[in-house]
Amino acid sequence: MAEMTDQEYVESMVKPLVDNVDDVVTTRTLDERGVLIQLTVNQADMGKVIGRDGRTAKAIRSLLRVFGARSNARINLKIVEPDGQEVAIPEEKAAGTEQATGVI
Repeated sequence: MAEMTDQEYVESMVKPLVDNVDDVVTTRTLDERGVLIQLTVNQADMGKVIGRDGRTAKAIRSLLRVFGARSNARINLKIVEPDGQEVAIPEEKAAGTEQATGVI
């Protein structure tokens, strides 16, 4: 069985999460900082890929770091909005600084 590429690995993680599987597109580029995988999904599926407070996107990025470590490569993921802009994922909140919003 052939090794899975990093691009195929991202697609294999994202496709089960989305409703519009045919709209999942990844592009792979290589530069001096490592591998960059750009992920584009249908606008309706953006929330599913990003997750609450960016948790799903962070988990995908963490798994990509582990995947890249196997081959001593640095792999970065950029989630691209349909209009071509990068999605900003919220930074980790410092422990104990969350405020109650009353939203459940």
